[in-house]
Amino acid sequence: MSQTTLDEDELFGEAASEVREDVEASLDEATAALPDADAVWNVDADNTLGALNALRSALDAGEAEDALRDAKKWYTMGERADAFEDAADLEARIERVEEAIADVAAAEEQVGDLASTVPGLKNALEDLADDADAGEDERAEADEAEAAE
Repeated sequence: MSQTTLDEDELFGEAASEVREDVEASLDEATAALPDADAVWNVDADNTLGALNALRSALDAGEAEDALRDAKKWYTMGERADAFEDAADLEARIERVEEAIADVAAAEEQVGDLASTVPGLKNALEDLADDADAGEDERAEADEAEAAE
């Protein structure tokens, strides 16, 4: 085997290690950018809408999505170059992070829907309560008028 071949194999091995490190670093970054579990579970608010808005703010996975994209890009490049001896762990970790990001995005959408629905529901219930109070007042006045006759 010539010296050139040994150098190329060594360089390829180094490059493969660097690609793996890049994938792992991007996955670490994506995981770190996901919402903190406590921020999602514990919110400080005075009412339902405040709680929903706080939760919606906590459910932001934008930076995690960018970091996952980088991880997938480097992973794909390494796979196509056949640079990984065993990439099953990387693939599994990418899938777990991808699922977590999808769950966060789905929760954010659901919370957003609730946050836009709750004020209208509150108003509708208040209107019904006001109508019921007005009806009771009218019946009470009618009863008083009938009793006065």
